[in-house]
Amino acid sequence: MSASLPHQADPPDEPRRPPEDPRHKAKRRALTLLIIVLLIGVPAGYLVISANQSRNSGKDKEAKYSATGLTSGWPSKVQRRLYQVTVPHPADRVAYYETNNWKTSRLYVQFRTNDAGLDSFLGTMGLRSDQLVKNHITIGPRDRKVSGWDFGGPGPWAGVTRRQKNPAPTQDVVVNTSDPKYPMVYVVSRTVP
Repeated sequence: MSASLPHQADPPDEPRRPPEDPRHKAKRRALTLLIIVLLIGVPAGYLVISANQSRNSGKDKEAKYSATGLTSGWPSKVQRRLYQVTVPHPADRVAYYETNNWKTSRLYVQFRTNDAGLDSFLGTMGLRSDQLVKNHITIGPRDRKVSGWDFGGPGPWAGVTRRQKNPAPTQDVVVNTSDPKYPMVYVVSRTVP
């Protein structure tokens, strides 16, 4: 048998507490429950919201990078700098598409601008508009198929190629001047790492 331990007596100078009121006990328990819910529920809620945002972000990126064909909008600044394609101001009907593989990376860009914008665009590549060769489509069949461009419509069409030593990009440019005030520009810039 085990020996029972003596109980400690209450201190003589402290008055004895009356039994707890049932209403006070319920309030204390409710407060304790609220604190527990807040300590567990708030972080759990934050994790659920954060996980949903992360998943949605991943879906947006997946949609962007699984796109096939041109996407309306401007290429990022990094893409424009890497491929040395400067979209002039003003420009509208801007669309782009990027492809990458272990051998060659390409950026397809199209936009409509005015004469000053075309001169500015060509000037950033060290070219002039009088260097555009009439009826010369410099963008090949493979790149036309990838981008969905068809250069068989009303023209006149003109093109030029800017060749650079690797790893600097080479650009093929085709311009449609069927509306002489607002030429439509098509560019394929490719770089070999």
